[in-house]
Amino acid sequence: MKFTQVFSVSFQSILTNKLRTALTVLGVVVGIFSIIVVMTIVTMLQNTIEEGFQFLNKNTFQIQKWPAIQTGGMDMTKYRNRKDITLEEFNRLEALIKNDVKNMGAYQGNGNRVIKYGNRETNPNTYVVGVTLGVYPSLNLEIDYGREFRNSDIKYSTDVCVLGNYIVDKLLYDVDPIGKYIKMDGKKLRVIGVLKKKPDFFGQTLDNYIVLPITTFQVMYGKRSESVDITVMSKSAEEYADVIESTVGYMRTIRKLGPNAENDFEIFSNESLMTQVNDITGPIKIGALAISLIALLAAGVGIMNIMLVSVTERTKEIGIRKAVGARKSNILIQFLIEAIILCVVGGILGIFIGILIGNFAGSFLNAQSAVPVDWVIIGISMCIIVGLIFGTYPAYKAANLDPIESLRYE
Repeated sequence: MKFTQVFSVSFQSILTNKLRTALTVLGVVVGIFSIIVVMTIVTMLQNTIEEGFQFLNKNTFQIQKWPAIQTGGMDMTKYRNRKDITLEEFNRLEALIKNDVKNMGAYQGNGNRVIKYGNRETNPNTYVVGVTLGVYPSLNLEIDYGREFRNSDIKYSTDVCVLGNYIVDKLLYDVDPIGKYIKMDGKKLRVIGVLKKKPDFFGQTLDNYIVLPITTFQVMYGKRSESVDITVMSKSAEEYADVIESTVGYMRTIRKLGPNAENDFEIFSNESLMTQVNDITGPIKIGALAISLIALLAAGVGIMNIMLVSVTERTKEIGIRKAVGARKSNILIQFLIEAIILCVVGGILGIFIGILIGNFAGSFLNAQSAVPVDWVIIGISMCIIVGLIFGTYPAYKAANLDPIESLRYE
C-alpha cells in the first residue's frame, strides 16, 4: 500500500468513532493548551517589556547607583549606603575616555512634579530630568520640532526646557508650544523643543516628562538631590566590552575604591535588563512546561488505552487485511498514524485556543499581542513524540496479530 492509502484508511478509522476520537483529542488539547496559554502571556509581557526597555541606544551602557531591576529579596541598605554619583565625577570620567567613545552623557531626575500653563496644569506625576548634551543620542531622545539644548544652556543654567509629547497634549494642545513659558515649582521655563512620542508601556505613557539642562535642574533642586546616571556609547560593537572594562576601571579610580573592594555602582544595558527579565520569567516557563508534560503524559496513556481497545474491536478487520496481502509494516504504520493524527489534531486545537485565550488575558495587562512561535513548534513536536511513544505498543500488537486467529475472532 502507498503511504497516501495508509493515511486515508487511518483517517477514515478515526472519523468512524467520533465520540471516542473527541474524548481522546480532548486530553491532548488540555495538555498543549496549558503550556501555550502561559507562554503566550509570557511572550506578550516580554515583548512589551523589551520594547519599553529599549531606551538606551545600541552599544550603550549606563552607570548608576541603584540596580536597574529591584526585587523583594535584595538588601536595599547596601545600595542606599552607596555614595551618590556626582556631576563632577562624570566630568572627570568624560575627560578620561571621551576620545575612546562615540558619545557620553549624564542625567539626574525626580518625579511627582506639577507643570502649569496659564490655568491648566498636569497631574502631580510628571517626571523632571536634567541632562547634559550627550544624553540625547544615548537615550534615543529625538526632537520632534524646536531645538535641543546648546552648550550655552548647560554652561549658564538657562531657564529653558524640552517637553515630552504628553505634556504638550495636556497643556499646549491649542498653541505652538515653542517660545511659550510654563511654570514648575514656581520657576518660569521657556519651551524650546518637543520630543517625539514614544510607544506606550503597558498602556501607560512614557512621554510625561520635562527635560532641563542639568545645571538648571541642580539650581532648582540642588546638586545632591539625586544621584547622577552616566551613559556611555562605544564607537562599535567590537569595542563595546573593552569600553565597559576601561570605564569600570576609571570609575573605581575616581571613586577611590581599593583593589579588593566591590564596585559601588551598577553597569547595565538593554541586554542586561532583558537577561534579568528572562531570569524572572524562566521559572514560570519551566513550571508551565512541567504541568503540560504531566497533562500530555495522562493524554498519552489515554491514547494508548483507546488504541488498544481499537485493536481489539478491529481484530477481524486486521485479519482480513492480512489475508488479502497487507504486511505487518502496513498495519504498524496505520495504527501509528492514527495515534499521531489524534495527537496533532489535539495539539493544533490546543495551540489555537491557547493563543486566543492568552492574547485575551494579556490584553487586560495592556500588553502587545503575540504568538509564541518557538513554543508552537515545541508543542507540535511534543504531540508527535507522544503519538509515537504511546501509539507504538498498540500498533505493534495489531501488526503481530495472527491472521487465522483474527479471522475467527467474534
